[in-house]
Amino acid sequence: MSLPHAWTPVAGGLSIAVRVTPRGGRDAIEGLGHDADTRPHLKLRVAAAPVDGDANDAVEKLVAKWLGVPRSHVEVTAGLTLRLKRVLVDGDPVQLARRAQAKLLETTA
Repeated sequence: MSLPHAWTPVAGGLSIAVRVTPRGGRDAIEGLGHDADTRPHLKLRVAAAPVDGDANDAVEKLVAKWLGVPRSHVEVTAGLTLRLKRVLVDGDPVQLARRAQAKLLETTA
């Protein structure tokens, strides 16, 4: 089964669109969502407040844990002060995309 995905393979990694709910009470990836233009994104919730980059740090840690990569391989690259963000994960784009698809299937099962 193939789901729509919120990521794009890029040179040296995977770019992932995310929508973050800060002060969400816990850190979790809650599945796939869509914006007003029907573009998919991962729905994330983090316990951290959006103060001094704490929520962005929590997003990076959560995505790293979700994909099983070192925290140093994940960076919020766009939307630093917005709910809609772009996260870059360094690594093999094909392996990362496969892992993300499998994890998303687990989340929606």
